[in-house]
Formats: sequence, C-alpha cells, structure tokens
Amino acid sequence: MKFGWLTLALSPSPSEDAARIDQQIEQVCYAEKLGFSDIWLTEHYFTGESVYNDALLFAAALAMRTEKVRLGFAVVQAPFHHPVRLATQLALLDNLSKGRVDVGVGKGTVYNEYEFVGHGLRSDDSRERMNETIDILQRAWSGEPLNYDGVHYQVHAPEVRPRPYQKSGPPLWRSVISPSSFTECGRLGIPVLTSRLAVDRIKERWTLYEAGLEEGGHDAETRARLLAQSALWRNVYIAKSNDQARDELAALLLQTRNHMMHVRNAFNPDDFVIDPAALNAWADPAVSDDVAVNYVLETGSLFGSANRVREQVAELRDAGVQHLLCQTGFGDMSNDHNLESMRRFGEDVMPSFA
Repeated sequence: MKFGWLTLALSPSPSEDAARIDQQIEQVCYAEKLGFSDIWLTEHYFTGESVYNDALLFAAALAMRTEKVRLGFAVVQAPFHHPVRLATQLALLDNLSKGRVDVGVGKGTVYNEYEFVGHGLRSDDSRERMNETIDILQRAWSGEPLNYDGVHYQVHAPEVRPRPYQKSGPPLWRSVISPSSFTECGRLGIPVLTSRLAVDRIKERWTLYEAGLEEGGHDAETRARLLAQSALWRNVYIAKSNDQARDELAALLLQTRNHMMHVRNAFNPDDFVIDPAALNAWADPAVSDDVAVNYVLETGSLFGSANRVREQVAELRDAGVQHLLCQTGFGDMSNDHNLESMRRFGEDVMPSFA
C-alpha cells in the first residue's frame, strides 16, 4: 500500500495564521521523512480552513522543501481560478518539483457559498466553469496554440509556457462518490479519490472503476497503475489506547463541526440553500452533534491504538484499497499533538504494509 498525507486543519484566529502555516510546512516535511508517498492540499478561503488559502503558492514552497513526495490538490476549486493562469501556475509548479504534481479538480464547495461570493461569483454555473477549465488545461499543456471559445472563457494565445515537466501535464484527478462516477472516470482513464465511503461499499466502487477501465479499452499496465493510484481519504488518529483515541478524536471533530456550522450560518447568503442531495449526517445542521460525530467516526475514520489502526488498514487493503490518504489534523489540534499521531502511524502502522 501507499500512504498519502492530507491537510484540512483549522487556524482558530488570524493571529495564529503565520504560526499555523509554519507548522504545516513542518508537518509536510515530517510526512516525507516518515515515508508518506504524497501530500494533498485542500483549498478553502476566509474562515481559517486551509490556512494558507492559496494552495498553489503554498505547494511551490513545499516543492522547495521536499525531495520525493508528490504534491497533490484535493481539490483545486476550479471556478476560483482563471484557466490560463491556473495552467501556467501548475506548469511552473510541475517544473519546480521535477514532475511531482497531481491535480484534483472540483467545481467548488457545495456548502460554503460565501467562498463563491468572496470571489465575486455564485455557484449556479460552477460545474460549467469546471468543465471548461479542465478542457482549457488539457489544451494549454499540449504545446500548441490555445484557442478556446466557451460560455465562460474565451482564450486565444500563441502557446502557454512553461510547458509542464510531465508529459501531457500533471495528471488531472476527480473526487467521486457515486457509483456512476467511478465507472465514468474508469472509462476515461481518470485517477480518482473518494472519502467517507463505508468499507462494505469500497470493493463495489473499486469493481465499478475497474469495469470502467476495461470498457474504456485501457491496457493492462494502465489499468493496474490507475487502480494503484485510486485513493481513499480517511481521518487517522492514534493514541495510547482505543478509548483515549476515540474520546480525543471525537472532541476534535465536534470542534470542527461547530466551526463549520457557525461560519455557514454567519456568512452564507440568505438566498442560498444547500442541495439536499449533498447533505449527510455530518453536514446536515438538523442532525445532532452526537449522531454527526459518530457517523464520521464510523464511516470516515481510523482511530485507536496502533494495533487497532493496523487492523483497520488491513481491512481496507483487503477491500482493494492500495492508496490511503491520511488526514491527521482536526480542528485547532496542536502541532505537537499532530506530529505525535503522525509518528505513531508512520513508525507503528505503515511498515506492516510496505
């Protein structure tokens, strides 16, 4: 198995932002030292999540501080970036990192409309903007003149430079959850990442993805590579005992949820309604905190002593997961607290799956 490290921690106040940014750089460097194969950055704005905010600029700093880990985005919120600017920045980052970039692309948050408003947008056309952005990125990295006439973007340029370090540009990933999305991404040969997928559903989704790969006519080597890349995102927290880990992680998750509900209530426009199809027990404000936290503990978290977490990882491996993304920071968890849990996972769990 391969293990990635993902950050979605919270800076609790503007006065702590600078320190929290430094701490995340320290955590990334430590993840590389422990043997994590890839680092994944999230992108959020204005309220303390993804404290660096500009994931592309932050990734450039990480490219200068790391040597081997791949640098991924989970995900770039496409509507917040002009496609040509995004293509140029990612190509430069690919060169700076010597081809270590992976790009998850999404249409933007379905919960935090205030992020769209803060960028002078609304989310109604976000999927259209994402689709046009993906099309432009692929054309921009072809080395040919760029001519594109879309609904949202009209671009005419001799060539986008620098050209990426990786042939055809950094791989473009999709974040998926529905069965049909796994099949479609497999057919198109697109690497996928997913989160909060219950264990009993993982094998089913991976089978659908493999069927899509075969339907798309991809050769055996490509199918094996993409199946090995397919990534599952989990919260990961290790303490000295199972009870300690559960209690501490539950408290951190509750803190995260309270923040999340507060900022959405305070900053989302009055005319914005979250699509009911996007709600689950964690995201639905009508669900009690106890039910919400238990939902995430049961469906999206690996926690306990190192022995128990090893068993949980083995269960995922047996379900077909070859690539696990580990979120180790929650709420305003302290840096030392985070590093200690990372150490336990890196030293006491990962070697069993080398």
